[in-house]
Amino acid sequence: MKYYIIAGEPSGDLHGSELVKQLLNIDNNIQIRGWGGNKMKECGVVITKHIRELAFMGFVEVAKNIGKIKKNFTFAKKDILAYNPDAVILIDYPGFNLRIAKFLKKHNIPVFYYIAPQAWAWKTSRVYSIKKYVDKLFVILPFEKDFFSRYGIPTVYEGHPLKEIIDRYKINYSDAQREQFLKNLGITKDNKIVAILPGSRKQEIEKKLPIMLSATEKYKQNKEIVFIVAATTNLSADIYKKYLNSYPYVKIVWDKSYEVLINSYAAMVTSGTATLETALFGIPEVVCYKAGALSYHIAKHIIKVDYISLVNLILNKSAVNELIQDDCSTEILQKELSSLLFDKYYRKSLNNDYNQLNKMLGDSGIIKRIANQVINETKK
Repeated sequence: MKYYIIAGEPSGDLHGSELVKQLLNIDNNIQIRGWGGNKMKECGVVITKHIRELAFMGFVEVAKNIGKIKKNFTFAKKDILAYNPDAVILIDYPGFNLRIAKFLKKHNIPVFYYIAPQAWAWKTSRVYSIKKYVDKLFVILPFEKDFFSRYGIPTVYEGHPLKEIIDRYKINYSDAQREQFLKNLGITKDNKIVAILPGSRKQEIEKKLPIMLSATEKYKQNKEIVFIVAATTNLSADIYKKYLNSYPYVKIVWDKSYEVLINSYAAMVTSGTATLETALFGIPEVVCYKAGALSYHIAKHIIKVDYISLVNLILNKSAVNELIQDDCSTEILQKELSSLLFDKYYRKSLNNDYNQLNKMLGDSGIIKRIANQVINETKK
């Protein structure tokens, strides 16, 4: 069997790589081509378009890059038809992938959508495109199955794959790895590491990293506290360094966000998948969101949810504090950091919420069950 897979962001690359591993474990004769990043490439996917070329964030940024996006559509259509896959797996990236789904339907190519568009938050009209063009929808948030099923969409919820990925990471992470990690950074197990996760897109780094770094100033004389930026090589090192040059006491680690988190005591996290990852590692966090003025103004008027972090959305309560737009300031962030670092009652409350979160996200074997369903559906 041949699959074409499209992931347009780092989180999609991660989930795509895990799904690919399971598909190949079930049948090592499967061939896979498509769009993704280094993780999917390492799993054997023939990458024809890398995610570093694709991550456009916000309404204004998308508008600025509309020419590139149109060229990407043209490329994808030609490449898929030339490859002639048995099915296409679309991962998140809805603005692009739903349009591709429509094209695939015209050519009678089966479509599996993994990680649903957040139609429950905004652009509810997308459910009609999903119903029309997607053969099976695999969702990863517990409330999504009921939401999409109400529209007559064939929907499967097996659990959240991040829970399985992170549980496996925690089990396999050794004391020797921990010692080496700390040694490489010149710190000890007595240090309290504060992870800084500023996002995986250039626009996110530019908006949030300066504020996150400015919040560290209050604690720079405290030798017990160590700040570490979890960076990605999907972006140029210069993007980070132009901000970090003013903060020589802040360390940077490349492509090891999980290792940073598993060794952390607290975290400042950009809204997105990383908020859930941080919670699954059990790390007390504060969530940061700041966009361009126009993008924020538009988002504020069309997004229909009470929370921006996955942690709070799944729990349906304000478990972790969210600092949005003007509240994402140096002073407020410093206050939140103090609570995360020194308020034991707040830390305990967060831990209780995280335990509840874990119970809601499914049992082991999540990704294997999804892979089996993809293969079985393809054979029909």
